[in-house]
Amino acid sequence: MAGRSTEELRDRLAGTWWLVSRIDRAGDGTIRQDPALGSDPLGILTYTRDRFAAQFMKRDRSSANTVDPAGSGRNNTSAVGGYDAYFGQYRIGEEGQVMHRLEGALTAANVGQEFARGLHVDGDKLTIVLETATQEGEPVTRTLTWDRIG
Repeated sequence: MAGRSTEELRDRLAGTWWLVSRIDRAGDGTIRQDPALGSDPLGILTYTRDRFAAQFMKRDRSSANTVDPAGSGRNNTSAVGGYDAYFGQYRIGEEGQVMHRLEGALTAANVGQEFARGLHVDGDKLTIVLETATQEGEPVTRTLTWDRIG
């Protein structure tokens, strides 16, 4: 039965998704802003049957407002100049857990890494949840909400 639900999830996931929101919440529920991509980044995500590609961009990348982080939180990639992009293979585990293995990334240190994501598809809505940390090391739960566009 687990194999069937994995295939069903893979089928529902396939397509192109547009980022609606990206919210980081601390343990006490307060929202934290990621300085690398801002509070309302643009994003696009594509899944095929076994591969994915993602791009994120801070809306205002003017030099006065662009932060180049020294690194990223655990279970997360690093943006450069207000932009992040990566692609690779993925596999679906138990209960919607997805492992992304990066074959290519804007930040060379991210190539070859694996990142765990909780994933839920409801019609044309995709929700991805991951545990990460701020640049200062504070644990946060990141929730990304996407709309299907293709």
